[in-house]
Amino acid sequence: MKVNLEKIDKNKAGLEIEVETEQVTRAMHQAYTKLVKKVNIPGFRKGKAPKSILERYVGKAALLEEAAEIMIVPNYAAAVKETGIEPIDRPAVDIIQLDEEKPFTFKVTVDVKPEVTLGEYKGIQVEKPHYPVAEEDVNKELDRLQQRYAKLIELGEEDEIQKDDIAAIDFQGFVDGQPFEGGAAENYSLGIGSGSFIPGFEDQLIGAKINEERDVQVTFPAEYHKEELAGKEAVFKVKIKGVKRKEVAPLDDEFAKDVSEFESLTDLKADITKRLEESAERRAEEHVKNEVVKKAVDAASVDIPPVMVDQRVERMIDDLSERLRMQGLNLEQYLQFMQSDLEKMKEQYRPQAEQDVKTDLVLEAILKAEGIQASDEEVTSELEKVAQQYNQPVDAVKEALEKAGRLETLEYGITLNKTVDFLVNQSNVA
Repeated sequence: MKVNLEKIDKNKAGLEIEVETEQVTRAMHQAYTKLVKKVNIPGFRKGKAPKSILERYVGKAALLEEAAEIMIVPNYAAAVKETGIEPIDRPAVDIIQLDEEKPFTFKVTVDVKPEVTLGEYKGIQVEKPHYPVAEEDVNKELDRLQQRYAKLIELGEEDEIQKDDIAAIDFQGFVDGQPFEGGAAENYSLGIGSGSFIPGFEDQLIGAKINEERDVQVTFPAEYHKEELAGKEAVFKVKIKGVKRKEVAPLDDEFAKDVSEFESLTDLKADITKRLEESAERRAEEHVKNEVVKKAVDAASVDIPPVMVDQRVERMIDDLSERLRMQGLNLEQYLQFMQSDLEKMKEQYRPQAEQDVKTDLVLEAILKAEGIQASDEEVTSELEKVAQQYNQPVDAVKEALEKAGRLETLEYGITLNKTVDFLVNQSNVA
């Protein structure tokens, strides 16, 4: 195989590939073997017709085209490896010479990763923020624990609904005196003050008692996701079936024993303070990383091909679709709720996608410039983490990643993280 590389412009390359005649002969035989099994030729059992008969029946051009398909993919892959180009999209293929008795020549034109001109990425000045932990932060965490371990107490018929109570209600909604679809439910559990219902609905239940019936008057928001209800006035006939109230335990040593391994409230507070301080430190370190990377990226210049941004946008939408799927929703429902469409979403994602692509390209250029690689020990350590996460043997995880073509992705992630750490270590943090 002979390869001639041509740089068409900064982000596009051309490969003229010549395949020796011997490979053409082998490919023609493979093409015959493949096609003869598909074609019914009178007088011959399927798969048994001689090559000359098949050629007369389907035409030599069909055999040559099949042989070309057989040769293009492996030879293109070999040419990419030989020249070191990094394609980012599907190639366009033009056949120059295709003859059974001559070398096969074809030209590939493909978008490639752009060249990055690095700016200053060592000695970056960055300030490390300080996030002090106040007593108020500790108290918020204690309050969260109180709410988490609170008991729900059934109220009696004489008790009135208060904010933060949980009411079981039957309701039916009416617009212009007519019930509407989706506007009714029985024994619905509603947190008073949760904001999960139409604005004003929950407030009008405060003060109500069990078995009481109330008419709740509300106006649907103008941007409500159901167009037929948007901006409409509605009346909900509501009956209170039951009410529960959280009973919060007092903050004392007994509470500390119930919710933690500590024997006193003082020790629990000390542990909460420590954990909040550790979290604040991690947050500060993450800020430094983000700032260092941002400044290194801003200092570099690169002409990003639109196809790379398009691909990143598609990946972002795929990620969103997967998250929605795990919540029992789909993208179409989400777009309807957001009063948007796919094209608008793509445009909204595009600036972030472009920044993400540039960040990846710059970090990749830095790791190449500095010779940063993932060591065998680091790869093994990462594989062990994945194996532990999925409760699988390390060798099985490695084999599965290799088969899926994702082992290189894992190694690449390690090198990117090492590159970020390198930038931080080389920066001047105040």
